[in-house]
Amino acid sequence: MAQYDYDLFTIGAGSGGVRASRYAAGLGARVAVAEERYLGGTCVNVGCIPKKLFSYAAHYGEDFHHAAGYGWQAAAPAFDWQTLVANKDREITRLNGVYEKLLSGAGVTLLRGRATLVDAHSVELDGRRISARYILVATGGWPVVPPVPGAEFAISSNEAFHLSALPRRALVVGGSYIAVEFASIFNGLGVDTTLLYRGERLLKEFDADLGTFLAGEMKNKGMQIRLRSSIERIARDAQGGGLRATLADGNALETDCVMYATGRAPNTRGLGLEHAGVNLSASGAVVVDEKFQSSVPSIYAVGDVIDRVQLTPVALAEGMVVAEQLFGTGARSLDYEGIPTAIFSNPNIGSVGLSEAKARERVGGVDVYRTTFVSLRHQLTGSGEKVLMKLVVDSNTERVLGVHMVGPDAGEIIQGFAVALKCGATKRQFDATIGIHPTIAEEFVTMREAVK
Repeated sequence: MAQYDYDLFTIGAGSGGVRASRYAAGLGARVAVAEERYLGGTCVNVGCIPKKLFSYAAHYGEDFHHAAGYGWQAAAPAFDWQTLVANKDREITRLNGVYEKLLSGAGVTLLRGRATLVDAHSVELDGRRISARYILVATGGWPVVPPVPGAEFAISSNEAFHLSALPRRALVVGGSYIAVEFASIFNGLGVDTTLLYRGERLLKEFDADLGTFLAGEMKNKGMQIRLRSSIERIARDAQGGGLRATLADGNALETDCVMYATGRAPNTRGLGLEHAGVNLSASGAVVVDEKFQSSVPSIYAVGDVIDRVQLTPVALAEGMVVAEQLFGTGARSLDYEGIPTAIFSNPNIGSVGLSEAKARERVGGVDVYRTTFVSLRHQLTGSGEKVLMKLVVDSNTERVLGVHMVGPDAGEIIQGFAVALKCGATKRQFDATIGIHPTIAEEFVTMREAVK
């Protein structure tokens, strides 16, 4: 057997790479991880964690206002952007340290720098060649900004976390989860916000009711939403203080910040993958099989770089599968069916299982249970904010195929129902479950009449 410096060499210390490396080390493998940027990857540094911290911050302004309905009287609150950013940065620094301790505690060698592939069993880092029995590519994704004239004036979600000042006006471009989340954040922090999307409705990859309902609620919170619109060019205004975004229809919008949230591309450029013989898709993603093995038997890939499901828990699960395949029994696998997800817009969205349209394609006959209402909390605030809850059920088997929600803490609620769907729960079993009263979540087990 050939001798290598390591049994596993991982490129990228994000969620998937760290999990695979730690687990492999726990199974007795000699493991090294190379990271050129920051520990924890997108999620910890410019994704899930700081985004949700900003989302919490954005909700407080509304919460202070709603408190008046419950008898609280206070002076108008003042918000300080620099305090939020500094506190966020401190938490991210703490988490970076946690990731470093997790790796060192597992016996994984951490190498700082950019690693590139040389061949099927070798990488190069800072002029040094390192060999490994297996190589795992876990370099994640990177925001894509369309090449419109003036694109250099725009930012992506990466830069949004580090703005030196909160803009007075913001134009967010996109219709998926990152776009609606940041539009909600800006709007909640008092920014005059416009959400611009070229499509017919927001969140086209989700159940149709979710995007439509969310748009209505966001408008009620003061946000402007322009569908079927796109930017043709961006320019700095004559005084240099703001931006002018000219749209395809000839109209123009004046703003202080243009943020593109129009997708992320697999981060594979310049890694030497093609040189090593690894097949890439048209989008640049590493092509892998069900065991996450690439076209080169010794090279594997997980996470956003394979462009399957761009969610942190999925990358973690994929990393576990790889480690188990290479150094364990090989029994672990990953089922992509029924993966729950949350969108931290305002209001929140939670979703698991099939949309109504996908369910009709797959099983034919479906029963849909849908309700909208003002929650008990807002009976005293006067906000009028509504909740949407929806069940998609197979008409023949009564199995619940999809659970969808727009409303407060939707992610927390849907997580539990994801377990029920994974276990194959039926509508009859939902109906037999006693609800917790008074809660929003109880509505999922009290809906009795299907929407025709």
